[in-house]
Amino acid sequence: MSYDALVEYAVSERDLAGKVILITGATDGIGKAAALAFSKRGATLTIVGRNRDKTEQTLAELRAASDNEHVDALLCDLSRMADVRRVAAEFKARRDRLDVLVNNAGAIFKAPLRGPDGFELTFALNHLAYFQLTTSLFELITKTPGARVVSTSSYMQAFGRLDLEKTHTSLKGTGTGAYATSKLANVLFTKELARRFEGTSATANCFEPGTVRTQFGAFGSSDLGVLANFFTALIKPFAITPEQGADSLVWLATSQEAASLRGAYVSKRRSASPSKRALDPTLAAGLWTLSEQLCAQA
Repeated sequence: MSYDALVEYAVSERDLAGKVILITGATDGIGKAAALAFSKRGATLTIVGRNRDKTEQTLAELRAASDNEHVDALLCDLSRMADVRRVAAEFKARRDRLDVLVNNAGAIFKAPLRGPDGFELTFALNHLAYFQLTTSLFELITKTPGARVVSTSSYMQAFGRLDLEKTHTSLKGTGTGAYATSKLANVLFTKELARRFEGTSATANCFEPGTVRTQFGAFGSSDLGVLANFFTALIKPFAITPEQGADSLVWLATSQEAASLRGAYVSKRRSASPSKRALDPTLAAGLWTLSEQLCAQA
């Protein structure tokens, strides 16, 4: 069943009524498409955004389009781990369960940058925020029967080069290289999280949405470098819609078929093989330990 057909069928049933979902990066692109699907299906939904005006506008749009008043929002700068911890605390004050956590917010920059906590910004925003939010909500997730954590990775994970001693502070290389490494980190994080969920009913999986027509990474023509912009222009005619990109996200978050998956990397609703580095359990465990240390420092 396609994304549109799945949503149309589920809307008539309001099949997510009573389910609590938290999603980051929901004001644009695949996050917004997924948020609309969740809200139409009756979920109790919290979206996380950075810009107040944009977040409030998205909230109003979701409520109007879904006729669902059980939709609210939290503001957060996901590049600041203290702010992520604050939002997690605020969410726990509102809700006593969390059926689905969607880690989706992310960005790509012209070059590696220093973030507000002193870490490379791409790594902080695209990986550490996932880690901090999930671990801050770990107890709430594991006490909710059948809870799911879904994280957005990318096919770019195959080009990532994670160095546990240097990646989090290095400003060398390119913006696309830093992005690829952060997406590799998403897969490694998912694998280790799934291992730590063993003995509970919670699951953790990630997916790659494909090349989506969104405002993601929409910089000036020279900002990503000549090669990256050439590649972007080349594939643009073949890019898919945000709704198509969100299909695996919504499927992982809600379908019965995905309920048995543990630590999977999904593409087009099917488990796929990520890079060899993404399957290294020692690297995954090391990344978890490093992430704990960095978030504590922040």
